Amino acid sequence: MVIGKGPVMDNVWILAQVDPGQGPSRIGSEPVGKDGAQTTTEVPDSNLPGAANQRSPSLFSPQLLFLVLLFVVMYFMLFRGPRRQQQQQRQMVQTLKKNDRVRTIGGIIGTIVEVRDDEVHLKVDESNNTKIWVSTSAVGKNLSEEKKD
Repeated sequence: MVIGKGPVMDNVWILAQVDPGQGPSRIGSEPVGKDGAQTTTEVPDSNLPGAANQRSPSLFSPQLLFLVLLFVVMYFMLFRGPRRQQQQQRQMVQTLKKNDRVRTIGGIIGTIVEVRDDEVHLKVDESNNTKIWVSTSAVGKNLSEEKKD
């Protein structure tokens, strides 16, 4: 008996579990249709020989391959790129010599007067003969090498 125009449930599911001593070991559900007929859905027993081959976890699943690919890309982006830039910076600093024109990372442009192990003596103003000492890590670009290319 339905009162009003509310929604009517088409299927009712009854969940039950049988004790191990009473029958076959399974978990089932029986939907009840409009006509009152019940249908049974069985879950295969894991002890049967055919049940083991149905769905076993694979070592090369798409999710695992995606994670491995993600870690490889992250390695190249986070570690490999900056390391290569540091190596190029180190190589550029080692090739600095007297009378090279350089630009520091702060934007100061000058001519190298002297190079030491970790310092560079730059002449920044020709008219006043202004010179400054900067760290070799502060040298951003060798403008003399750029003109040769």
